[in-house]
Amino acid sequence: MKILGIAGTQNTGKTTLITLIVKELVNRGYKVGTIKHTHHDFDLEGKDTWKHREAGAEIVVGSGERTFIIINEKMELDKIIKKITFLKDPDYLIIEGFKFAKYPKISTTTAKDEYTITNVDVFNLKPDEITSLVDLVEKRTYGLISNTDCGYCGYESCQDMAQAIVKGEKSEEICKMKKFQEVELFIEDKNIPLNPFVQDILKKGIIGMLSTLKTEEQNIQGKVELLIRNGPE
Repeated sequence: MKILGIAGTQNTGKTTLITLIVKELVNRGYKVGTIKHTHHDFDLEGKDTWKHREAGAEIVVGSGERTFIIINEKMELDKIIKKITFLKDPDYLIIEGFKFAKYPKISTTTAKDEYTITNVDVFNLKPDEITSLVDLVEKRTYGLISNTDCGYCGYESCQDMAQAIVKGEKSEEICKMKKFQEVELFIEDKNIPLNPFVQDILKKGIIGMLSTLKTEEQNIQGKVELLIRNGPE
């Protein structure tokens, strides 16, 4: 999954730009997710879900033609991203409003930092320019960085590598750890880097144990998730 941020001040066309990029990515066959940072509450006062939350529910789920989840907790961006990958695992995740996040971003103002791919004047953006903009997004975005600082890519740190990708000097394929990232370990939502040898041991061991279970399908395919509750008694 690749991540793209859209940053800018109010009324500079962030939402308009996101809808244009989402439509173009979907037309190219990608699955897309979005995150919007807001200082307002999404849950409308007086509605049933609001009443549930006011009564003390820590998590509220609305289920019907659509499903939405409200968690009564402020989460860091990386934690939100991780939850989304468990739910849907889109090809692209577009985030709005997290201007200090260390992910590739498009700025809707003249402001820029070391993670800015380009600056866009949304209100003067021509329809045919969205194609070249999304071409740039495909080339200069990346997913969650392991922060192992392994050095296999030739850079001293993962963030140095990330900035090289943003500048178009390298592509995400330069990350050697990505090629071996078949197993991910999280403890309290913190990513614990695993080298390829440890990943291979864990993968083969767990799949080997699962294959002995009396299930209808012995051939285990797809993503396997294992949760170990290792908290205090």
